[in-house]
Amino acid sequence: MNDTKFEVNLHANGLSCLLDSGRKVYFNYFWLRDNCPTSFDLTTRERVFDIFSLPYPPTVETAQIIEDELHIVWKEGAHKTIHSLAFLREYSSGKPRMDVAAIAKEFWYKNYYPSILRFDHNQLKTDPTLVEAWAECILKNGISIVTNMPSTKAGLLETASLLGYVRPTFFDKTFEVKIHLSPVNLAYTASALELHTDLPAEELAPGIQYLHCLANSVVGGDSIFIDGAAVAEDFKLSNPEDFAILSKVDIPFCCGHENFDMRARQRVIELDHNGNVSGLTISGHLKDIFDHEQQLLDEYYPSLWRFGQLLNNPKYVMRFRLNAGECIAFDNHRIVHGREGFVSNSGRRHLRGCYTDTGELRSTYRTLKAKHNKSAN
Repeated sequence: MNDTKFEVNLHANGLSCLLDSGRKVYFNYFWLRDNCPTSFDLTTRERVFDIFSLPYPPTVETAQIIEDELHIVWKEGAHKTIHSLAFLREYSSGKPRMDVAAIAKEFWYKNYYPSILRFDHNQLKTDPTLVEAWAECILKNGISIVTNMPSTKAGLLETASLLGYVRPTFFDKTFEVKIHLSPVNLAYTASALELHTDLPAEELAPGIQYLHCLANSVVGGDSIFIDGAAVAEDFKLSNPEDFAILSKVDIPFCCGHENFDMRARQRVIELDHNGNVSGLTISGHLKDIFDHEQQLLDEYYPSLWRFGQLLNNPKYVMRFRLNAGECIAFDNHRIVHGREGFVSNSGRRHLRGCYTDTGELRSTYRTLKAKHNKSAN
């Protein structure tokens, strides 16, 4: 059934209408019915209409454009749906809806330390616009430093909670990076730590890591940080075949002691739904014994080795000393970090850490951005 008078054409599975000075767009009937404004609870914003409750696929009795709205009457139950053309226009391209938290990465290299954005702990507690800027910084640059931190566990948890709920791991809600008498992790020794991302043995490794420096008076022990996404992007250009295998093949990681036995499989190079580098997962000390076909390892190991060579290229390696009262917050799925060894009896080195998830970081940024924009209008 066609009705050109109202610029709407009905088809077997959907309808087409004219938008934007004659641009013809198509919408599926299921989609139009499922997303009727009446399908959502106004208070919770959750969907209350159950598409499975329909006895038959939805079909249209009438459809017409009245001013800036598409009015539909469905045959089943004579239900009426009204969609604004602005809403339809937003979803007419078939592309993901606009997301302010989908911020393009800005890559950085070895001399980036003076440019790391710094945020004062006390100001963050009282100024939501600063928290918004902090969240944006981590989404864009992957790294930041919070200054003037209180030297308490509560202070660290309070700071991290500004961006999301603190996530416990098998090391508890917080962890102490200092020399332990019976260490369960190389970080709890004075040895150098090779470049890595944290906890790949968890099925979903934590997203954002916070390392609060309580003391650092030892000889040595400087921090090493690298923008792993920048390395991966360069690797994609220089070694496309190696890049492909590292982004497609899962490898095993493990972390086990008397009270836990964590195992997971991860991809060294992580891609988003568009095939772009979203991050990486790498850890030599938690890498399990590879259990692949040995012929596959003829390809995989050289690719991994070549990526490791590039990762250690001085072009990317940022070295600096984290000072007492500073907390470095960074994307654990992008920023690769390590540590130089230090002389254990030369002083005191103590960092306290915790994690939140990236999804909550993005949520925090979206809500703060929306409130900011609303107050500005």
